[in-house]
Amino acid sequence: MTYHCTTALLTDEYELTMVRAALQAGTANRQCVFELFARRLPSGRRYGVVAGVGRALDALADFHFGEPELEYLRGASIIDDATASFLADYRFSGSIWGYGEGDLYFPGSPLVIVEGTFAEAVVLETILLSIYNYDSAVASAASRMTLMAEDRPCIEMGSRRINEHAAIAAARAAYIAGFASTSNLEAGRSYGIPTSGTAAHAFTLLHDNEEDAFRAQIATLGEDTTLLVDTYDIEAAVRMAVRITDGRLGAVRIDSGDLTATARDVRALLDELGATKTRIIVTSDLDEWQLAALAGAPVDGYGVGTSLVTGSGAPTCSMVYKMVARAQSDDPGAPMVPVAKKSTAKATVGGRKQAVRRLDDRGVATQELVSVGPIADSGHQDRALLRQLVRDGSIIGDEPLQAARARHEQARAELPRDGYKMSRGEPVIPTYYLDATGAVLPTPYGG
Repeated sequence: MTYHCTTALLTDEYELTMVRAALQAGTANRQCVFELFARRLPSGRRYGVVAGVGRALDALADFHFGEPELEYLRGASIIDDATASFLADYRFSGSIWGYGEGDLYFPGSPLVIVEGTFAEAVVLETILLSIYNYDSAVASAASRMTLMAEDRPCIEMGSRRINEHAAIAAARAAYIAGFASTSNLEAGRSYGIPTSGTAAHAFTLLHDNEEDAFRAQIATLGEDTTLLVDTYDIEAAVRMAVRITDGRLGAVRIDSGDLTATARDVRALLDELGATKTRIIVTSDLDEWQLAALAGAPVDGYGVGTSLVTGSGAPTCSMVYKMVARAQSDDPGAPMVPVAKKSTAKATVGGRKQAVRRLDDRGVATQELVSVGPIADSGHQDRALLRQLVRDGSIIGDEPLQAARARHEQARAELPRDGYKMSRGEPVIPTYYLDATGAVLPTPYGG
């Protein structure tokens, strides 16, 4: 499917019907502030990971309505002539602030702040939420996996378990959270992520016997390749692989059975045969709990697929996009006033926010502070969380993917030790909302 170089219709109809009604009412150009945040983390999770920032900025750059899009919308009676005229000239001209990609987030963290007119800000709701919700879900799962893997590399292998476009996004999000490489070639081309892959069981079954398959792979890819050894008999395959490479084989992959016990048996056999440098890679529906269980096994790397690209049981972060402030009138320079929902279980906190993460003298995070006014210098070690991404319609927040990867490593290192636990628990640090005087507000987000 192609989108004719626009992301404008990756949206919900009600966004355009609101614009249509606001244009009719004369309120479409009223200045507003919207915020994107998660009310809670997935059950039992200690922290979340922000991902999708770069993809969202790319989507914003391509968010415009050409004649094919307008023709469709007119034909479906979704827009009238006045709305079509507005959309034909649409280019976001406001400003956007957000948490840096790869940083951590907690309940109520204002991950994105969009400032602009109602009409130009409201239409970004779905595209921002669809990107942030999925990418952050994958990155959050990936972060837990790389924590459990410690210094053992993880390979993202989930392309066959998700739709073709999400597969690319998943590979990108996983790389931000510490995965070493991906099997997805489009992710490699688009984002410069290292790629890896050798052979499946089908390649072995193609040949008359396993030795012919191994020799063919080695002849093409060299002795440093990874041979899949569990098509028939693992012990026989390992012995053969060592023999035909004189012990110089790069790695073997195990994709079935009791991975811990099998890895120990294979490691012992490799060492006995003198292949002490041959690595062991394991795959087979791994998740963070299985990686934790494999910590004591002689494994050198992991391939992770289904659990990763589905957020390890939490395929969305349940993020929302809500108006938190608007101008008192349509007059230029009219003062902004906080607005908030009072709905049961869906209340919000009004006012444009600032956010910092408070660290102790050892550099360990202790609190997330979100204020509806400036955060006064308290003498504490506070790390500012919001960075400007868009200024007056110009994208200024682009950065290399490696910067997001480094930011994640630094932010995760700030966690208290409880944040590294796989056991279910509350967010590892609390979120506190402050009013303009610095007093703590009761919030619907657990702070």
